[in-house]
Amino acid sequence: MAVWMRIYPYFILIIFSLFVFGKVQAQPGIEPAEKAEAAKFEPKREFRGEWIATVVNIDWPSDVHLSVDKQKQELIAILDADQRVGINAVMLQVRPAADAFYAKSGEPWSRWLTGKQGLAPYPAYDPLEFAINEAHKRGMELHAWFNPYRATFDSNFKGLCQCHITNQEPSWFFTYGGIKLFNPGIPQVRDYIVKVILNVVDNYNIDGVHMDDYFYPYKIDGQKITDEQTFKAYAGDFTDIKDWRRNNVDLLIKTLADSIHKHKRYIKFGISPFGIWKNESQDADGSQTHGGDSYYELYADSRKWVKEGWVDYIAPQLYWNFGYHLAAFENLLDWWSDNTYGRHLYIGQAAYRINEPKSKAFRNPAELPNQIKYLRDNPRVQGSVFFSANSLMRNPLGFTDSLRTNYYRYPALPPPMLWLDSVPPNAPKNLLGKSAGNDVKLNWETPDTAKDKEPVYGYVVYRFDGTDTVNLTNPKYILHIQYDADTAYEDKTAQRGKTYLYVVTAIDRIKNESEPTPTIAVSTMDLAK
Repeated sequence: MAVWMRIYPYFILIIFSLFVFGKVQAQPGIEPAEKAEAAKFEPKREFRGEWIATVVNIDWPSDVHLSVDKQKQELIAILDADQRVGINAVMLQVRPAADAFYAKSGEPWSRWLTGKQGLAPYPAYDPLEFAINEAHKRGMELHAWFNPYRATFDSNFKGLCQCHITNQEPSWFFTYGGIKLFNPGIPQVRDYIVKVILNVVDNYNIDGVHMDDYFYPYKIDGQKITDEQTFKAYAGDFTDIKDWRRNNVDLLIKTLADSIHKHKRYIKFGISPFGIWKNESQDADGSQTHGGDSYYELYADSRKWVKEGWVDYIAPQLYWNFGYHLAAFENLLDWWSDNTYGRHLYIGQAAYRINEPKSKAFRNPAELPNQIKYLRDNPRVQGSVFFSANSLMRNPLGFTDSLRTNYYRYPALPPPMLWLDSVPPNAPKNLLGKSAGNDVKLNWETPDTAKDKEPVYGYVVYRFDGTDTVNLTNPKYILHIQYDADTAYEDKTAQRGKTYLYVVTAIDRIKNESEPTPTIAVSTMDLAK
């Protein structure tokens, strides 16, 4: 395979699911006729994700010498731009190389945050906590993105902090391609990685745990994985080292799935594997492709993780164009949609390739928009994730504008994961509204406790013109999505001399939505001139 996809460590950091319960999730207060009409609209439920890569400062922060204030301003600028575009979830890379972009960590601060591994930001702040709060303010989920096995990014081992795990436990690692990688066959290594991730699960208000495609390393000519001694020590019943390696990865994924949901059942666990599981030439169950694969090359049985229900979503990196002779986008999307096993499927899309000089397909402004249309036509695909933030910020070939004005012009709620929680909240109570100055002020009361005792996580405010039919399936009527329990909202976009209809629903952490409040009408006739 002409694997530009293996853009080496510098640009192949990516991460990343599906919805077999129907193209339009049943919503409260919807009559059958309205359900049929919903097919005409953009989806009200869609995962619209973006990766924010921190390794080698790909997306954020732009430079290791930025002040804390500048770091914050840059991240706010990214999230503000995402909000304008319609992104509703970000995957923030918080552990690029056994280091940390968060304060509550046993691993050293990342050098891509402060310029030196182990050096804390000054004045002190917690980047992850800051990012979570800012994302939630904008109605976006934040998934903490971990690189589980990469311990260093280059061969400058002398530049590592003495506290770095490679110095503390040197026997846990092998060197491959000039970098140090955790040896997944050592049980203590798997325990350590689980502990690192659960620390974030326990101490931060994240919405998801996310992992990318870096498991065992991508093949490099002349390089060999030196884990024979580990195999001899821990092979158990395995006689084939390749099967044993795959099992090592499986053990980590299953343990993480069980542990994450035991600690906080609402946290979503997702992985973004390499786009090809197996080729059809290797296995009749494989895809109609002719490229590298995750199963044999990376020892990552990505389809198994979905089939066993170990992940809540899978986000394969389908960074190819329609009709690509080695790995056609449409073939892979169809294959993954046939192998979702009831979990969510989000498609990793290559925003970074738009206008790529050597690719006629990606110089076509219609390539990614057509990919969005194609995935939306498949009821077993629930959305996509773009790599990466800077690519969208640059607006290549006007693609970001087309998201904002067309494909993502109306808000969308992430699709709920009914296997985690299928019980919606109760409806908010006593919705009231009044015009005041140039605004319409809405107030309501917290709903009664839901049947599953889950607290309300947020609210959705809908607004209709006075002559509109109240239809909660059409996302154009969503005025505001909030991820907090405040029971008030100010509509500052009301126009003078009009009558509006408002309803409010409650959402829980998984984004199950309640029945709506009774509709209220508010006239702006008396707004100040």
